[in-house]
Amino acid sequence: MTTTTDLPEDLVVDFNVFDPTLAMPTDVFQQRAAALRARGPIVYSTALGGHWIVTRYKEIHQILRDPETFSSYPNSLLDIHQGRAIPLELDPPEHTYFRQALQPLFSPKRMQELEPQIRSLVDELIDRFADAGSAEFISEFAHELPTRVFLTLMAWPLEDAEMFTEMTDIALQGIPGASEEESSKAHADAANRMFAYFGDIVTRVRSGEEGHGLTGEIINTSVQMVGSTRLLTKEELCRMFYLLLIAGLHTVQGSLAWAIVHLSNNPEQRRTIMEDPDSIPSAVEEILRIEAAVVPGRKVMRDIEIGGVRIAEGDQLAMLLCSANRDDDEFDNPDDLLVDRTPNRHLSFGAGPHRCLGSHLARIELAIALEEIHRRIPDYALVEADPPVMHATQVRGCVRLPITFTASTRHR
Repeated sequence: MTTTTDLPEDLVVDFNVFDPTLAMPTDVFQQRAAALRARGPIVYSTALGGHWIVTRYKEIHQILRDPETFSSYPNSLLDIHQGRAIPLELDPPEHTYFRQALQPLFSPKRMQELEPQIRSLVDELIDRFADAGSAEFISEFAHELPTRVFLTLMAWPLEDAEMFTEMTDIALQGIPGASEEESSKAHADAANRMFAYFGDIVTRVRSGEEGHGLTGEIINTSVQMVGSTRLLTKEELCRMFYLLLIAGLHTVQGSLAWAIVHLSNNPEQRRTIMEDPDSIPSAVEEILRIEAAVVPGRKVMRDIEIGGVRIAEGDQLAMLLCSANRDDDEFDNPDDLLVDRTPNRHLSFGAGPHRCLGSHLARIELAIALEEIHRRIPDYALVEADPPVMHATQVRGCVRLPITFTASTRHR
């Protein structure tokens, strides 16, 4: 593994981008990301036993599209699961088999069919607090929306939502104040509990007891391997469902929170959305760009030079997508929120073979939410005395976001 003695001093930092204790405002986090980016496209962090942090668009784009050199296993420096996550930690050609089986189930057409249901849910959630003049946006909306949409899509019981949230929070953030050993045990316990839960679903579906919606389709989908076709094993399915659960509950939550934060601080851009609803698809892409939620990782499979730095076989990489999305070599005025920005080739959904499977659903959820929020409570504002609380883990996000607005019961 590369050591700090091999590097110029200005490329060595002590920064853990996965540190769950970094509950800092998004502008502070982005300032730190910008400082790393200014040092170079790739810097070396002494945190977590030593790893590389990739900061710029060109290098991250190259890495994501080259799975032979940059393997997805292990895919990160933060252990959010036990064993290999499927299909996230598979490389082609194995990854391709699983991806081809799942892709049609999350197609744009299938996701668009959910639009009426999502719009109804958005209005229902806003109804609950519209006449109060204030809300804790995460618990009352940003968490509820993707949770209920995803659980309904997968036909998982809504009454288990609290348990799902608890397990995924432990997977991403550990136990606040706990020791490394305690957090590791909590991660394992959460994964084992969810694997047992999903294992029961697989057993019931395959015994003919229930259909279970999209989950049932996945369970009964055949994977075409070289020279054979087979169903996924119970273990493969449990690992897949656990990964889908984490992605489905947390990434949209973060993007919804960042939309409120950034649009509160950019009234002219907010006014554009209010006056021109046709601008919302472009605004969604800009919200996704300005704050990428995921920090993917890769393992280097051969000695290579990239970004002017020599990286050794076996080294670990953390790719700071939120930094790449503000790279001034790729974006004009990268720190400005411009809801009509075009082109907008952000990397928030990744690139290459592992590009986000749920991107179509995420875009629909965000677009409908922005439409209805700016129709019904358009003058929302942050609460200066109770600012947003962020977290920095493999899936960056927001855990608390109080807002105020003019109370209104106006609906649909």
